[in-house]
Amino acid sequence: MTTQQRFRNGKYRLELREKDHLPMHVHLVGGSIDVMIDLGSLKTLEGSWPKGLQSEVMTWIKTHQDDLIAEWKQWHP
Repeated sequence: MTTQQRFRNGKYRLELREKDHLPMHVHLVGGSIDVMIDLGSLKTLEGSWPKGLQSEVMTWIKTHQDDLIAEWKQWHP
């Protein structure tokens, strides 16, 4: 697992996990939160977003989407 970015002073982190399952995705985790976001469609696959965090996280993912997909492909040949 690699932490890609932290949000809200480190309370939440965006993770890309090695040896994970398809589709290509990342996880936003923190406390009891585990939101799974598809890297192709940018849709929420599982989980519930913390109030007010979705826009911030999705903006970051959109900006870094190509790099996240490239790293996913490194871990999942």
